[in-house]
Amino acid sequence: VYVDQAGERQIVNFRGSGLAEDPDWPEHAPEPDAVLVDSRWPAAAIRALELARARDVPGIVDAEASTEESVLARASHVAFSRDGLLSFAGGKQIEAALHAADERLPGWVAVTDGADGAFHVGADGLKHTPAFAVEAKDTLGAGDIWHGAFALALAEKSDECHAVRFANAAAALKCTEFGGRKGCPDREALEQFLQENT
Repeated sequence: VYVDQAGERQIVNFRGSGLAEDPDWPEHAPEPDAVLVDSRWPAAAIRALELARARDVPGIVDAEASTEESVLARASHVAFSRDGLLSFAGGKQIEAALHAADERLPGWVAVTDGADGAFHVGADGLKHTPAFAVEAKDTLGAGDIWHGAFALALAEKSDECHAVRFANAAAALKCTEFGGRKGCPDREALEQFLQENT
């Protein structure tokens, strides 16, 4: 992971080989209040999302550029990265790409766009939830924090608009600390930040 002085990062990784191929292990997990998956293991992601649907809990995909449509189609909620959305729907404009994704997928769709906040399609059109203005020291893990906080808010029965704002706040706080996940805020700090930024 390379982090520049402005807190922007570039991740270079090797995802490895030899992962277990049996995707049925999620069946043995405790009863979840929400399920969050990414693109790294499509067979397990599909199985976990099917279990979420069967248990009537939110099934959320952290959608990167490489996420298969077979995974996205099983989610109740898809939260794309900007690159993931543009790769999936084509084009260069978030609004058009988000509407295209909304038409192709059965679930709720959103896109995170760093300092520009998040966008989702609501009943009355495109919604924008601005990012919180903070001095970013390290953006590493901000997307992961965003998706985890979004899943938590949905698990706690928040509506999507509140869940996006909650996730934006968690990601913003994370960016104020250097050191990847060391910047992950606890619930008390997050609630205080939200109160101070109402």
